[in-house]
Amino acid sequence: MTEFNLLQTDHLLTTTRAVRKRLDLKKPVSRQLILDCIRVSTQAPAGGNYQKWRWVIVDDPEKKLVVADAYREAYAPYIEAQKGAVSSKAKKNSTVEKIMSSSDYLAQILEQVPVLAIPCSLGTPADMEGSLGGGTQGWWGSVLPAVWSYMLAARSRGLGTAWTTLHLRFADRVGEALGIPETVTQLACIPTAFYTGKDFRTGSRKPAEQITYWNNWKQTE
Repeated sequence: MTEFNLLQTDHLLTTTRAVRKRLDLKKPVSRQLILDCIRVSTQAPAGGNYQKWRWVIVDDPEKKLVVADAYREAYAPYIEAQKGAVSSKAKKNSTVEKIMSSSDYLAQILEQVPVLAIPCSLGTPADMEGSLGGGTQGWWGSVLPAVWSYMLAARSRGLGTAWTTLHLRFADRVGEALGIPETVTQLACIPTAFYTGKDFRTGSRKPAEQITYWNNWKQTE
C-alpha cells in the first residue's frame, strides 16, 4: 500500500486559498506548467468515466481583456450590493472587508494576470434533467472536481489561483470571442499566476464535530 506524507498532503489541502492580491503579474507562466496542472486534473472522478472536461487557456492580451471586461461588468452591481449589505450591519466584519478589498483588486487587474484558465464541459446541465444518473447534481459532480484538482496542482507548483464565476453572466460574449461553441458550458474562470509572499495559512473554519451528523440530521453523537 502506498503511504502518503500526511503532513504535506494535509498542508496542500488546507492552505490552497483564493489568491487575488498576491498574484505575480510580471512573472510569465509557461504553457508546459499549465499543461502539467491540467494533466493532474484529468485524473479527477467523472460519472461513467465520461471525460467531458475541456480547458480554454487564455494568455493572449486582447482576449484576456474581453474576459476581464465581462467580469467587471458583472462585478460592479454584485459588489455594490455586497458592500451595501455589510455597511448596513452595526458591526463590520474585518474578514469580509478584506475579501471585498481583494475582490476589488482582482477586478481591476484581471487582464494583467498571466493566464486566465476557463474550464468547460461538453454539453449542459440540462442534459441530465430527468435522467437516472443523479440529475444536474450528477452533471456538476462530474466536472467540478477536475477544476479543484487543477487548483491544487497549481498550488503545489507555486501558482496562485482563485475560483471566479462572474464572467459567466456574459458567457455568450466571452464564448464568441474565444470560439467556444454554444453546446459547451463554461464552468468558471481561474486566474493563474505565481504568487508573491510566503506560504499560506489555514483558514478559519467551524470544527468538523460541529458540522458532522451521525445517522440523523443534527445528531452529533
